Amino acid sequence: MTEENSTGVPAADSEPGSPGEGAQPREKWANKLEFILAMAGEIIGLGNIWRFPYLCFRNGGGVFFIPYFVFLFFCGIPVFFLETALGQYTSEGGVTAWRKICPMFEGVGFASQVIVMYLNIYYIVVLAWALFYLINSFKSPLPWSTCDNVWNTNSCHSRLGSYANPHLFQPGANWSFLHNLTSLDYFDSGIFSFSNETDPGLLKTPEEEYWNYRVLRISGHVSLGEVHWDLALCLLAVWIICYFCIFKGIKSTGKVVYFTATFPYLMLIILFFRGVTLPGAGQGLTYYLSPDFSKLADAQVWCEAGTQVFFSYALCQGVLTALGSYNKYNNNCYSDCFALCLLNSGTSIFAGFTVFSVLGFMAHELELPVEEVATAGPGLAFIAYPKALSLLPGSSFWSVLFFLMILFLGLDTQFVCVESLVTAVTDLFPSHLRRPRAREILVLVIAVVCFLLGLPLVSDGGIVLFQLIDQYGPSGITLLIIACVETVVIAWVYGADRFFDNIEDMIGHPPIPVLKYCWLFITPLICGLTMLYNMVHSHSFNVPGFNVGSWAPKLGSLIMVTPVLMIPIFILVSLRRDHNNMATPSSDLRQIRPHKPVLTLCKHVIFKAQRQQHPDRSVVGRNEKMMMEEAGRV
Repeated sequence: MTEENSTGVPAADSEPGSPGEGAQPREKWANKLEFILAMAGEIIGLGNIWRFPYLCFRNGGGVFFIPYFVFLFFCGIPVFFLETALGQYTSEGGVTAWRKICPMFEGVGFASQVIVMYLNIYYIVVLAWALFYLINSFKSPLPWSTCDNVWNTNSCHSRLGSYANPHLFQPGANWSFLHNLTSLDYFDSGIFSFSNETDPGLLKTPEEEYWNYRVLRISGHVSLGEVHWDLALCLLAVWIICYFCIFKGIKSTGKVVYFTATFPYLMLIILFFRGVTLPGAGQGLTYYLSPDFSKLADAQVWCEAGTQVFFSYALCQGVLTALGSYNKYNNNCYSDCFALCLLNSGTSIFAGFTVFSVLGFMAHELELPVEEVATAGPGLAFIAYPKALSLLPGSSFWSVLFFLMILFLGLDTQFVCVESLVTAVTDLFPSHLRRPRAREILVLVIAVVCFLLGLPLVSDGGIVLFQLIDQYGPSGITLLIIACVETVVIAWVYGADRFFDNIEDMIGHPPIPVLKYCWLFITPLICGLTMLYNMVHSHSFNVPGFNVGSWAPKLGSLIMVTPVLMIPIFILVSLRRDHNNMATPSSDLRQIRPHKPVLTLCKHVIFKAQRQQHPDRSVVGRNEKMMMEEAGRV
């Protein structure tokens, strides 16, 4: 029989989504530092290293900071704070938080979890590549620095730098090991000089061939073919590490992030000081920051700045909501969010100095313009930067440091994404999953499923699937649509004034008023315009070396549309389930001013106070109990 309170309404513990008898209480972070480090580990990742510096270089150097910070202040920070505060206020994961705020928009939470599922499948493949390179970094010479390996072709050309190999540039030096090419003159002006026997258009560096023919083992066929056992073992190893980082919940996650979130900074600082002391570093930094004000008139530059903010800050993925939900009710998430945003952007800018100082050195050694060695994405991490490091004395040591940094930068992002999905599923079924050993089993199931789904990505044609998911899964269009819906729901449906009151109740003071107007007008407008631009100027899908055909864009469109479809689907579900309370927040939510209008503009009431689902429930008593429990945990 259902337990009832004095009003005759079923007690809170018997509500849907509430933990039943025998279920464990929801955990909280042991201290603020664990929350800060977990958030930092999530938002500071590979994009800070291999995407932001290149975007600055390509889009006007220092001028790129202008559109970047415009998007950051008017879109990134407002949505970042909204999602974090939502999680802390509701103490729910990425799905049930939206169910409590506005039942009809529960689909926003499911949309974000679909994107997180994409990330859990393909992002960890990058870590498998990094682990593969890390293991091979202990070999001397580095296997990607020479052309005398079984995977090399006759087109392989290794040009060693004088800085790392001065003995080869002395009179009478023996260059006979360059057996793959004929009549090479390294001392001529320009890049290379070739005899008539060699076609310079077919030459490839050993780093390219190692990446294409040893790691990816590209065959030119779109068919997946054979799964490569060595990469599969690397993928399995990374999943095992990920599992043991989070299987105990935030008790283990909170401790692991002390190392995984800070160690990459040590590596980044070491590489920075090594990079800026190299010859040619100044040339690279000049290319990185040289302002080109004409780029400000290019809409594509603004679009790429916005896309970078959304990717870098993990917006619209439900991760921020999940991490915020483990905060104590009175935690000052307001100051935390601004500090984290400052840390993220500062890391991106600092990483640019590290990356381009080394690329400038590489350009200097190879007598190439910086623009010919600068690249983004996997090309930077697995071709360009390894090439630069191979030119250094003690190249194996520097390669180990670099790939350790890549591994840990991606690892904490990965396991926090898994934690987000686990939190969302657990909060959907708390009576079943907040029990002893239930969480460990759930994490294991998610890890095994994602590992199996990721195996095709380490096969012969796996890079096609990888890039397909990367381009269409967490696509800019999808994230922008979710951001628009999130801000509209909070500002116009739930009520910006009511949410401001909730935040004031948590942190003790209201946030700056500009946030309210960002949520109401500025953020959805900017996101909407950027989304339209992306849709009009969408890029075709192609992978060099593969004839992907017309099926790839169709599959990509399906991948991109699936998360967005969650929103209208759950509106229809809510309409059928309880059409009278589709926009009514849960009565469990603490409201300090329940009779105040939920939205006002220029002192004019737009929406009056909204009734709660169970007005006869003793909400005040439950709120007081909740506050006492929070005080007891401090």
